Amino acid sequence: MTDDFYELTDVGLSYNGASALSNISLRLQAGELVAIAGPNGAGKSTLLNILAKLRPGYSGSCRLQGREIREWKRPALARLVSVVPQGLKLEFPFTGGQLVLMGRTPWGDSMFESAADVAAVDRALKLTGTEAFRDRNFSTLSGGERQRLVLASALAQEPKILLLDEPTTYLDLEHQISLYRLLRSLAEEGLLVVTVTHDLNLAVSYSDRILLLRSGKLVGAGPPAEVLNSAMIRDVFAVEATLHEGPAGRPWLSFGH
Repeated sequence: MTDDFYELTDVGLSYNGASALSNISLRLQAGELVAIAGPNGAGKSTLLNILAKLRPGYSGSCRLQGREIREWKRPALARLVSVVPQGLKLEFPFTGGQLVLMGRTPWGDSMFESAADVAAVDRALKLTGTEAFRDRNFSTLSGGERQRLVLASALAQEPKILLLDEPTTYLDLEHQISLYRLLRSLAEEGLLVVTVTHDLNLAVSYSDRILLLRSGKLVGAGPPAEVLNSAMIRDVFAVEATLHEGPAGRPWLSFGH
């Protein structure tokens, strides 16, 4: 029996005749934290959106648990996969608690919240340190506070797969590190966690694997310490960098001029 959640074979996607992704083949498994990195326009968010069934017009094959992702019905998919987008905006004055409760929608059998819903919301608020925002109007919160509540809503969904698009964008340094520690612990509990990131040091420190994209092509895949050598970073990001061995075996990158 395989632990693969996703199997992609020769996946490609074009917009108006221009290739956004081409020939992407990979497998993603339960219990790992995978970072997708690359320069702007490399296809990172496009790849994540294919995994989330938000870009159904791809070529090749993207299978989730053996079934083509475009064949999944939304209710069944929502019980398995949760997505944390960039910069969620709400048109109505929901409180933080109401937003997190929305994460329970795939499990709702009635219009009333169940004991399981309440427990899931409480746990998600605690994990993300957002209990104080339960009764606050979402629109009055800072970008970082909103981002943490969006993550809480995704966790309340109780997925087996968590897809995050640049989740640290609005977070200060403390909460960036807290987020990645949480993602690391979720992967160790058996979730598949896939995150798009521009922060290579966070990817190196916490990820099991990194997928490097450049111009829509997968140019590197594997453990960060093996993939992110000086030549690869220079080739993909056009900067000079050196990989160092850090405390507790965690590598880190320093950047030159």
